[in-house]
Amino acid sequence: MNFMNDTVLNTPITKFDSYNPQPIAILVTGAGGQLGLTIQELYSGISSLDFMFTSKSELDITNKREIEIFFEKYKFDYCINCAAFTNVEQAEKTPDLAYKVNAEAVKNIAESCKKYNTILIHISTDYVFDGEKGTPYTIEDLPNPINEYGKSKLLGEHHIQDILNNYFIVRSSWLYSKKYGKNFYRTILELANTKKELAITTEQIGCPTNTESLARAIIDLMVNKSIEYGVKHVSDDKVMTWYDFAKEILSENKLNNKTKLVKTSNYVTFAKRPKNSILLNE
Repeated sequence: MNFMNDTVLNTPITKFDSYNPQPIAILVTGAGGQLGLTIQELYSGISSLDFMFTSKSELDITNKREIEIFFEKYKFDYCINCAAFTNVEQAEKTPDLAYKVNAEAVKNIAESCKKYNTILIHISTDYVFDGEKGTPYTIEDLPNPINEYGKSKLLGEHHIQDILNNYFIVRSSWLYSKKYGKNFYRTILELANTKKELAITTEQIGCPTNTESLARAIIDLMVNKSIEYGVKHVSDDKVMTWYDFAKEILSENKLNNKTKLVKTSNYVTFAKRPKNSILLNE
């Protein structure tokens, strides 16, 4: 199944300079995460894109006043909100913190975006769905999250839709970077160096999505003026289980003879997870 827009993935980075002769002022929150770092690596040298990358220490998105002062000072054209509380297990134990970052802070950002005429690009998740559908999820499908992380992300989406008209909510699935952050890809490589056997679940299916693919899609939303505002689904094209993904990771890094993978359907976690995380790119 190929759901990814090849035009987005294959657009040469240098071509973006020709789209907008005037620099676009862009705030990236949560810039120390895997997606923020990927955007910085790929696009910070493009003259038509004037980025400001901020971490929590530089901009606390849970502080409404701090957000408003920041927007008033810099007058951004776009805000790419990569900041999120993404620890699914911890969100079950401390839901207040998950809602503070994934919902209340998003509301703060949306309100400042409205006040200062900034277009918001907000990163959301496949976890807004329950995973019971037998086919890929479309943007018309009704969300029904089954854990606190998904519920907090969905509430963040609702805040955006209630406050703004000019926004992109970008849902992605199984996001990973080979270079940055803590994710499944890098965790498998780390475990492969310390364990001889790994038990990986076959219960869930999805499309592992490289942060480079998502970064390119985000930039396309800014430079391609024909794209309508609203909810978008962005993921890479290959459907697999976590076991399949782990197998590919080991093979790609020539570690398949070093670590044995064991299929399991008894993957016990504190938080429920959707069985089907396939998003139809739209």
